Amino acid sequence: MEFVGQLQRQLVQFSHSLFVEGFLDEQFQQLQKLQDESNPDFVLEVVSLFFEDSEKLLNNLSIALQQQIVDFKLVDSYVHQFKGSSSSIGAQRVKNMCVHLRSFCEEKNLERCLMCLQQVKHEYYVVKNKLETLLRLERQIVEAGGTVPFIA
Repeated sequence: MEFVGQLQRQLVQFSHSLFVEGFLDEQFQQLQKLQDESNPDFVLEVVSLFFEDSEKLLNNLSIALQQQIVDFKLVDSYVHQFKGSSSSIGAQRVKNMCVHLRSFCEEKNLERCLMCLQQVKHEYYVVKNKLETLLRLERQIVEAGGTVPFIA
């Protein structure tokens, strides 16, 4: 059981760092509170949907910004969707970068939109990696016979 204790401590420390470093906000904690015995995979399912939607939106954004004549309203609608989904799972840094990208869309500044899109992608892939690590730690705890501690 010491192994489970180690994993639980590692999970608590890792989770804490995600909040301190601004990767996640309190919205993610709200999602965690919705997970219970009747729906033990709730967070995993929500995060997996976020990953699927994000990949599509990032692809759509890249394509839209590469057009001969850029439809900034379309780009803005994609960014708005991405900002909303990022916000709904608590991906704070991604959401914040989407705010910047939307402002460049309003300015119709293609060069800054393209630069900011790279930053949005970077923040997304960082938080995706961190969420995958978090979920993997949770799975390891459960597989080892432990319970996942709630991180407040």
